[in-house]
Amino acid sequence: MKPLKSSIFLISVILLTHVVSKANAFSRFSLQQIVQQDTVKKDSVKKTGKNNSSIDQKVEYKAEDSVKMSADKSIVYLYGNARVVYGDFELDAAYIKYDKKQNSIYARGVKDPKTGRYTGKPIFKSGAEGTAIADSIFYNSETTRAKVYGVFSEQEGGFFSGGQSKKQIDDELHVKNVMYSTCNLPHPHFGLMISKGVVTEKQIITGPVYMIIEDVPTFLGLPFAFFPKPNKRTSGVILPTPGEDATRGFFLQNGGYYLGLNDYWDAKLLGSIYTNGSYETSLLSNYTKRYKFNGNINLAYASFKDGLEGTDAFNNPTKNFSINWSHSQNANANPGTTFSASVRLVSTGRKGYYRNTAAGTTYDINTIATNSTSSSISYAKAYSNGMNFSLAASSDQTLSTRAISLRLPEMTFNVPTFNPFSSKSAVGEQKWYQKITVGYSLQGTNRIDTFDSLLFQNDGLKRLRSGFAHSIPLNMSFTALKYLNFSLGGTYNEVWNFQSVNRRYTSFADNTFSFREDTVSGFKRAGSYSLSTSMSTKIYGRRDFNPAGKIQALRHVMTPNVSFSYSPDFTKAGAGPFRPAIDQNGNQIYTSGQPLKYSIFDGMAQQGSFGGPNASIGFGLDNTVELKVRNKNDTTGTGSKKIPIIQGLSFSGSYNFLATSYKLSTIGFSGRSQFTDKLGINYNGTLDPYSLAADTIPGSTRRIRQDRYFWQSGKFLPRLANFGFSFDYSLNPEALKRKNEANDKLGAAANKKGLTDIQSEQLAAISRDPNAFVDFNIPWNFSFSYSFQYSNDGNINTVSNTLNFNGDVNLTPKWKITFNSGYDFKNNGLTPMNLAIYRDLHCWDMSVNWVPYGAYKSYSVTIKVKASILQDLKLSKRQGFYNTYR
Repeated sequence: MKPLKSSIFLISVILLTHVVSKANAFSRFSLQQIVQQDTVKKDSVKKTGKNNSSIDQKVEYKAEDSVKMSADKSIVYLYGNARVVYGDFELDAAYIKYDKKQNSIYARGVKDPKTGRYTGKPIFKSGAEGTAIADSIFYNSETTRAKVYGVFSEQEGGFFSGGQSKKQIDDELHVKNVMYSTCNLPHPHFGLMISKGVVTEKQIITGPVYMIIEDVPTFLGLPFAFFPKPNKRTSGVILPTPGEDATRGFFLQNGGYYLGLNDYWDAKLLGSIYTNGSYETSLLSNYTKRYKFNGNINLAYASFKDGLEGTDAFNNPTKNFSINWSHSQNANANPGTTFSASVRLVSTGRKGYYRNTAAGTTYDINTIATNSTSSSISYAKAYSNGMNFSLAASSDQTLSTRAISLRLPEMTFNVPTFNPFSSKSAVGEQKWYQKITVGYSLQGTNRIDTFDSLLFQNDGLKRLRSGFAHSIPLNMSFTALKYLNFSLGGTYNEVWNFQSVNRRYTSFADNTFSFREDTVSGFKRAGSYSLSTSMSTKIYGRRDFNPAGKIQALRHVMTPNVSFSYSPDFTKAGAGPFRPAIDQNGNQIYTSGQPLKYSIFDGMAQQGSFGGPNASIGFGLDNTVELKVRNKNDTTGTGSKKIPIIQGLSFSGSYNFLATSYKLSTIGFSGRSQFTDKLGINYNGTLDPYSLAADTIPGSTRRIRQDRYFWQSGKFLPRLANFGFSFDYSLNPEALKRKNEANDKLGAAANKKGLTDIQSEQLAAISRDPNAFVDFNIPWNFSFSYSFQYSNDGNINTVSNTLNFNGDVNLTPKWKITFNSGYDFKNNGLTPMNLAIYRDLHCWDMSVNWVPYGAYKSYSVTIKVKASILQDLKLSKRQGFYNTYR
């Protein structure tokens, strides 16, 4: 049964190829360009004649070797790089016979007596149809009939060779024993043999068609075939792919109908059915308008029955859906205005769309493991004076928890900073007040945060939260004492909300309390402001070494900055959005000796920035260290280059004078160090200046943070609260270089062809996939990335690190193996591995993808034709990760 199933499968693929792909493959088959015509050398003999037929056209002929004529001069024999031009018909061959009386031309090649090779084959061209090559040709210049033997021509990536072709007076083309293949060799590895056929302007009718592989005829074929040959987009049936699934039974997958609606949009209806009752349906439509916009819509729905008949999983099938819409506007269509859309909505839960359908049968592990999706539809308008406006609708989904956040819509309006007291006609240095700048920004939000199961209930719209946020920054910058850069300014913020929170507290005898929260509709506003000033400068340090040594100089640049900011207390009860917590008896509730209060904007669209009193000094220091070293690649001996040892090592913190405790903040640092041209490390961390003390609870071993600096406890250094670093490295830099070049070409191709957002995203996925780029010119490559994170809260130290690696190796010039995996240090084991084997078969290729273990254990084997015109001519076997009983 297995060979029979494979045979039926391959015949179905061939039939699909004929019906869908090759309808256009035969158009203008007789004369297709495969040879770029070379310029003929200057002829030793050149004559010009004129035929005596009723069609009065000039005939030019010439030859490099010699030109002979019959006794009555009606027949011309051309030898050696001969050429005949008659109207739009051009012919080049080693030997040409031109009969003026019969208005016929015969051409052939010659056999080299030394090598035995047949050379000088006729190369002919008719009008704008291109050129072709043949063993011999007979052409009647009056009737335009032609008979061609052993033709070899190209048609949209396919090649026709051998046999006989005869062009009739009514432009019909009769062919016999002609092979069609996508192999570009004169003797192709495989092909479809057309025993006989008739080609007209709109259709092709053939007799028996069968496949030949390595000169061996096979039983895979058709007794006869009829192919429409339209000159425009047309509709047609898409045959399904048969297969078997261990859980869902036998299936016919992705069969349907293609609708070529017009030049601007099309549609594809696909469906899959399984013998256990499962099914899938999808609709994919592409649309485009040149120089205006393009996009596509993809709707999918699936119903799957898993498990054994009679179980809950079988009786209650899992319903899945997917909605994808992508739209992009040409940048030149409406300058200053843009509209775009990227919508991706899928069913959620443990058996969501991606997992239950194997990412839409793509088997992309990264997509299958996706836990969140986002969508957006946006419109933006930029004005000539710098102001801009945008309106967007967006959503975020968490697939595992089924949480969804919608913003319908979200609006922003920005006015760029300008100098209200400066004049365009001002001459000379600006006055101090002319340096004042002011700006404005507005953000409006209409948001709902809920779960997808509750979204469309009757009270779903009551969860909407609407509001606006305004911000007006004011600033003035100047330089003092030549090297000090000062900045003075302030910001006023105000929020408007159309819903607010009202809490009703209940206190109990044991000094505990609870509250009930109600959302109240109605307009509420609150404002806040802050004042700030800052100063920065640069300090340069340099140390020179022996000019003859390898290290010539060391340069250190420090950029210190100091700032001061002030804002009053906006958390006072009754001031701003805060309200006191009052119980059922009208008494104030206290926690830790402090009165409890709450903000009426908690959880609303615009919560604002209403903090406690602040009068703080901020400080920071940025460092850059560079080495100047001798360049060993400079043959003059005087060249040098700079190596950045430390790039942007920065420290920052603040001290709040008005804080009741913990006035000094933690000290954060981050930076990057470049040790070699190929290896760089990113690192970051936090230093805690406060000491730890044992908990006051008797018998407790837990330590708590106290308001006491580390030096007061006799410590020399602050406590390292967290630290992390990461790096990546490739042992073969040439492989990394070629991969980057390939990614650049993918991006250039996407821009050049004007692909849609989804197609561009697929190209980006190829760029991210280490197995997507296979370069047989690179014999080997191995690259890895590592990240380390450490945190310490004073009681528990947490360490997490990840290692990912990928690489490839050429076993032979035609065999390549790639792999991608990692190491899980927490579980002391490898992460899911992906192994791939590629075999270059010239006009075919073979690929094997294997996930040997883990939740996504699967494999696939595919042998297919390289050329896109026969992309459906393939044989594949796949074992999906869900093909096990669950």
